[in-house]
Amino acid sequence: MPVFWPLLAAVALAAFPRAVRVWIGLVGVGTAWALAQLYERIGNAGPLRYQLGGWGAPLGIDLYIDGLALFMLITTWLVGLAVSLYALGYFAGAEHKAREGRYFWILWFFLWAALNALFMSADLFNLYVTLELVSIGAVALTALSASKAALTAALRYLLVGLVASLSYLMGVALLYSGYGQLDIYALAGVVTAQPLTWCVMALMLAAVMIKTALFPLHFWLPPAHSSALAPVSALLSALVVKTGFYLFVRLWFELFESVTTMALANLVGVLGAAAVLWGSIQALRTARLKLLIAYSTVAQLGYLFLLAPLAMSTVGAVAWSGVFYLLIAHACAKGALFLSAGTIMKVLGHDRLNELQGLGKVLPLTLATCALAAVSLVGLPPSGGFVAKWSLLVAAAEGGQWWWIVLLAVGGLLTAAYLFRLLSPAMAGGTFENEIRERDYPLMVWPAFALAAFALVLGVVAPNFFELLLIGAPVAAGGNGA
Repeated sequence: MPVFWPLLAAVALAAFPRAVRVWIGLVGVGTAWALAQLYERIGNAGPLRYQLGGWGAPLGIDLYIDGLALFMLITTWLVGLAVSLYALGYFAGAEHKAREGRYFWILWFFLWAALNALFMSADLFNLYVTLELVSIGAVALTALSASKAALTAALRYLLVGLVASLSYLMGVALLYSGYGQLDIYALAGVVTAQPLTWCVMALMLAAVMIKTALFPLHFWLPPAHSSALAPVSALLSALVVKTGFYLFVRLWFELFESVTTMALANLVGVLGAAAVLWGSIQALRTARLKLLIAYSTVAQLGYLFLLAPLAMSTVGAVAWSGVFYLLIAHACAKGALFLSAGTIMKVLGHDRLNELQGLGKVLPLTLATCALAAVSLVGLPPSGGFVAKWSLLVAAAEGGQWWWIVLLAVGGLLTAAYLFRLLSPAMAGGTFENEIRERDYPLMVWPAFALAAFALVLGVVAPNFFELLLIGAPVAAGGNGA
């Protein structure tokens, strides 16, 4: 059902483009109902496996849902619904916007279905197929504005994505030639430390790191996220890049768990640390708001990869829950920031940081949205970002890995510094020549505010999500396994 509803909407809107509001409601309610049923069943019976067409592995395709998969489906629903409501206002009006909007809805619902299918896949080749579907939808959405910058960024995104996909597919082919099956959980019991396995691990992990834009493979992300339309930027940053990290986790902790080492985990952590520092420095240097938010994404994604070294300590469950809680907090906060940037650009016609003086007087709710998102990204209480980063601090301290504590502290200060570049001029005095009324854009202002507010509320509801994340979690991460 989480795949059926958005896919049906994409097909229906190709024929009946005026029924957008109806399909947003149907997809939102239908998917929410399915997720609620899955939440109840997983809570009572543990991870679920479903054989498509009655043909299970190794001949057929299995769908698999544990706590992590359901958590990703919930994150996609939260951000997807908010972006959908925002897009109703964003694409309203001018004829060219109406044309962009028609293609946006088809591509977005197609992407939503592909994301949900990826999170429920248990077969390495099926993961490849769904990852390609996600990439196709993301590239097409990036090019939607048809500007020179967007087309250039989309082409780069496509070429880099193809390299990553071929690397991943080569790993799948080698793995099948060596072990004769592709189900992740069946392979996990037979994979051994040998040259073939190491080669496959290098190919597949490099591919998903490219998809996640981990430093130094991040060069495609800032142009794509900053030049795309605002709803697209929010989707790319909040959801699409997370698919690469989701695959990294499945591969690292489930498929290759028996052959990973602490030295390799520390190398992944060092790359994550470099991403935090490099992305933050670039965000401090840029003069445009959307580019600042894009570089912030590069930095924030680096924190996620600290899971590799931290989960190998005695408090792996704390690190596991903290990293994925950081993922949902980042998705909500960064989605809110990109949507707010779109509102600012629509009203002012630009996103130059040095010309935002007085913005708080004319767009107070939008500025409040940016401030709430900043609270979570910096990691201030009581936000979801605070709970997540506190969990990482606890994991680092109790695991004796104090150097990650330094990184978290420095990263938080840098995040506060570059977000202050937005908030400081916006709260200062200033005037605008044209009359600007925030109430003229309710569908653009309130969904973004709701996302930012939810990022704050996440700090209160953390225990429920932490329990969900440990259902079916790998033994290496403090769970009971599949």
